[in-house]
Amino acid sequence: MKALKLIIIAIFLFSGASQAQLSINVHIGSPPQWGPAGYSDVRYYYLPDVEAYYDIHNSTFIYIEGRNWVHRKYLPSRYRNYDLYNGYKVVMSDYRGNTPYIHYKDYKTKYAKGYRGHFQENIGRRNDNGYSNQRRIQENHSNRVVQVNNKKNNNESKRNEGHGNEGKRNEGHGNDKGRK
Repeated sequence: MKALKLIIIAIFLFSGASQAQLSINVHIGSPPQWGPAGYSDVRYYYLPDVEAYYDIHNSTFIYIEGRNWVHRKYLPSRYRNYDLYNGYKVVMSDYRGNTPYIHYKDYKTKYAKGYRGHFQENIGRRNDNGYSNQRRIQENHSNRVVQVNNKKNNNESKRNEGHGNEGKRNEGHGNDKGRK
């Protein structure tokens, strides 16, 4: 009897659900600022210089520790000085799944340490001096303001060069008693 009630309720729910829409929100991690710009639909990057992967959805690095692949929020300490902004990222646009390292031997061979493919602009671009794109924009704005102010000061100086010299222009006018 219970089974029959459950079946009837299930049929009722499914018939009503056929007209209703189901909405599911899935949280997908945002690409990091050091990630290459223009790839919003990928899940993994391969980082040849450190022989590791980065999982965008989980915001974790995947690398070999001992004999196992591990998922960590940070790279191992031996890469603590590695510059993610200037390092090359291989975008794994053709891979779907949860174990990108199944192709590790192929990637390690094809993209050896030091590999540099086509130019990549990062999402939050940073130059070799370590400036982020936002900081560069602020500094460029400040530099433009300083340049504009310097131009104004230079123009005012040039305009004022003719002023304040009235004494020199008026020399020889006035009292000529000392002349013979």
